[in-house]
Amino acid sequence: MPTTPAPAQDRSAVRSLLRLWPYVRPVRVRLFTAAFVAILASCVGLVIPLVLKWMVDGPIADRDPAGVWLGALYLLLLGFAEALLFGLRRWLVARPLSRVEASMRADLYRHLQRLPVAFHDRWASGQLLSRGTTDLMLLRMFLAFPLTFLLVNGVTILVGVIIMLVQDVTLGLVVLGPAVPVVVMCVIFEKRYAAVARRAQDQVGDLTTVVEESVLGIRIIKGFGRHRSQATAFRDLSRTLRGTELRKARLLAAIWGVIVTLPEVAIGAALVVGVVQVADGELSAGTLVAFLSTALALRWPVESIGFLLAMSQEAATATERYFEVMDEEPEGATAGPAAARTVPAAPARDRGLRFHDVTFRYPDAPPGTPPVLRDIDLHIRPGESMALVGATGSGKTTLTALVPRLYEVTSGRITLDGTDITELSRQELRAKVAVAFEEPTLFSAAVGENVLMGAGDTASAADLERALAVAQADFVHALPQGADTRVGEQGLSLSGGQRQRLALARAVVGQPEFLVLDDPLSALDVHTEAAVEAALRQVLADTTALIVAHRPSTVLLADRVALLSGGRITAVGTHHELLRTSAEYAHLMAGEPAGQEEDAR
Repeated sequence: MPTTPAPAQDRSAVRSLLRLWPYVRPVRVRLFTAAFVAILASCVGLVIPLVLKWMVDGPIADRDPAGVWLGALYLLLLGFAEALLFGLRRWLVARPLSRVEASMRADLYRHLQRLPVAFHDRWASGQLLSRGTTDLMLLRMFLAFPLTFLLVNGVTILVGVIIMLVQDVTLGLVVLGPAVPVVVMCVIFEKRYAAVARRAQDQVGDLTTVVEESVLGIRIIKGFGRHRSQATAFRDLSRTLRGTELRKARLLAAIWGVIVTLPEVAIGAALVVGVVQVADGELSAGTLVAFLSTALALRWPVESIGFLLAMSQEAATATERYFEVMDEEPEGATAGPAAARTVPAAPARDRGLRFHDVTFRYPDAPPGTPPVLRDIDLHIRPGESMALVGATGSGKTTLTALVPRLYEVTSGRITLDGTDITELSRQELRAKVAVAFEEPTLFSAAVGENVLMGAGDTASAADLERALAVAQADFVHALPQGADTRVGEQGLSLSGGQRQRLALARAVVGQPEFLVLDDPLSALDVHTEAAVEAALRQVLADTTALIVAHRPSTVLLADRVALLSGGRITAVGTHHELLRTSAEYAHLMAGEPAGQEEDAR
């Protein structure tokens, strides 16, 4: 299973979270306003103990019923104001944070479209899905609650401690006694929880990958009766994730136990000391009530430190995972300086599609491994069709992927009509070059939408009909809504041959200057193949084409044939020339009955 890059070991949660600022900046006014409102609400709550002090030492001690009712009214108004302010805070953050999440998700999706194929070869799809869903949900929750309340609770604790010290220094110092061990435990907890949180979120990505692959491959699983083994693999990953989540729960329980127990003990000690002081006449009853009420009001801000730190660590990990993808270098969107100037007409010998001493090694290949392709020199003249033939694993598909720059050549260059393809923007290059892959991929959209992805925005219904005719995809008209019929995920509601014909239609619909076909007829029956070949010859007559071929019938579509062996072009010629001069080529074509190629001509 593909793995993600290892996280940095010396990462800082604060440094990670600060990377969210560009997304938060547009809504900073509402977030800062919400934080101020929350702080104000907490401070209103701290006024309540002072009102209690006034009531105990005043109206209650003086047996003044009117004063008691007045104090109760004050308490009611303060409670109502506190609730109203917290509700206002929630209203302030809801809409902007949804916007932040949507913006981050859109940027991630847009960036994924621009990342090179080598990146997608390396990363598991489930890991990318979890970053676009679970991780962004964690970030929204962090911005909505922990971020604000880490600040609010910090201010509340500071103001509350000042109030307690002003009321009585001795009792204040008793309550502050556990502060040092609590801080030490929080530092230890933060470091340990960060590692476990990262492990858990990566395991969620692995689990998502298994689920996605099982859904997409359900026909294989059912066909081979592998549902039990898949269920076992899923159960094992689920158990691993469960163990990690339990580890998180144990860490959170430990820190929460410390944070809850020590302050409670301190409040109990303060109660004993305060009662003694009241009995000795050194402290008024109202002051003791106010002090204890303030201490109890600080219980929630102190006790929440544990899970606020936990949520902050999970958010920091989610931020890291998000930017691991966003930091990947995308494909260049624009051409270099040479593309801005007018390209002169190329000499006749350079026109068409040409490979100049091209060597290619996969970007993530271990150092020292031999290249997949070496010293490729090949010239496909304008309007010519070249068949690319070779044994399985010889590098045919890799060679075709270099033309639209799905991969970048390691050395050498590829030119279209004399222009280096690196001097063209990818948008311009891919408007000139159309591709049809051996494994056709369709999207959950209408048949017509799938086909017209290969054309510009100006494509018409006539273009669609012409492409369907070339690909012999007349079955489309028999579908319930014709070309407007939606196909299932990856087009699995269609047969393999139908998907391949639609992929071929998608390649030819834009009438490209250059056509790259990777064994486009492998899934077709003999009669359909013959009909497609007849229609395709008309398209190839006006197009420069490179066609990966495994069968003689496909080879005969081409004007010339190139034999790829061991990553090199070892022979170039017509089909008949190579049959006479190349034993390897003759062996590859040996499945064709004698004389059939003559008839096909």
